[in-house]
Amino acid sequence: MEFIIENEYFNRAISDVHRAVSMKTPFPILTGIKITADQDCVTLIGSNSDLIIEKVIPLSIDGVKVLDVIQPGSVVLTARYLSEIVKKLPGDIHVEANEKQTVTLRSDEIVTSLNGIHAEEYPSLPEMDESNQMRIPGVDLIEMIKQTVFAVAKSETRPVLTGVNLSFDKNHLTCAATNSHRLALKELTIDSTITGSFIVPSASLNEFVKLFQNESGYIDLFATASYMVFKSSKATLFTRLIEGNYPNVSVLIPKDSKTIVTSDTKRLLKGIDRACLFASEWKNNNIFLEIKDGMKMKISSNSSEIGRIEETQMIKSMEGEGELSISLDGDFLMDALKAVKEEEIRLSFGGSMKPVLIEPVGNPSYLHLISPVRSY
Repeated sequence: MEFIIENEYFNRAISDVHRAVSMKTPFPILTGIKITADQDCVTLIGSNSDLIIEKVIPLSIDGVKVLDVIQPGSVVLTARYLSEIVKKLPGDIHVEANEKQTVTLRSDEIVTSLNGIHAEEYPSLPEMDESNQMRIPGVDLIEMIKQTVFAVAKSETRPVLTGVNLSFDKNHLTCAATNSHRLALKELTIDSTITGSFIVPSASLNEFVKLFQNESGYIDLFATASYMVFKSSKATLFTRLIEGNYPNVSVLIPKDSKTIVTSDTKRLLKGIDRACLFASEWKNNNIFLEIKDGMKMKISSNSSEIGRIEETQMIKSMEGEGELSISLDGDFLMDALKAVKEEEIRLSFGGSMKPVLIEPVGNPSYLHLISPVRSY
């Protein structure tokens, strides 16, 4: 194997696939990155068996030649040392592997040798089911995941709740995340042949967002019984799915409300942010919302050691009962408001001990549900 490659693209690809590599794996081969040189590209793969990232570097990018493949071949190199060395090399890198799997990296007057492993020992990629596939604009899919993934459970007590549920039904995709105290749900109309429900680990989806954050084109999704695959023209991410049945979250969404309030999203977020400064003493970062006199909402929190903060905001509109008092987890409320892109937000209250429904005004495809917390 032999090729010459621009440092910038090689370094970026190594950094991308390195995120899937774990040094704690019991399989030494998985502490490495597999490098394969073909006539028209170089492919890098990193894996921890649950997450696999594949990055392809073509001969030219945007009309500029970045790669020259002299001799096809493949090898596995320890991810940690490969990553650190390439970061520190100044210019284009000449990579050459001999029959003993010793790899030489040359850049300017710098020569480095690394001991490699036979690529045949590296696990093969899961097979993609071409019949169970869909295509979605990358911007839409990334936004959908960013607006839901933060609501997953952090505890492993119920493993299914540590993932995001992607549910495909005809031409409809629903993305849901819950920790049983809050729910984030986003819907999207798509053109898909995939049907079924899949629970994708939140850690994999966070890596997906980092890997594809600059993706302006389409992303193909492939689903199997144990894996989901996200593929663009430049990269592919394979993630093992979480086994189990995801709860039916649609039954949690309230159908009626006693009080419905419309407010300015950014102004409310800033008010909640200020209130959270004094809420850390409480187990659930309690902040208090009170509606009195119809068109005003009081936001407050208190700490026995620090003090108390209180502010009153004008409400844009209100329907139903004109008086309300409820205690909510300030962090949950801030997460929900930060994820909303629309200028106005609708809060629907069923009572002081009923979950609050949060919906962007003019966007029926997205909602949050937050359960109240005790204030004593």
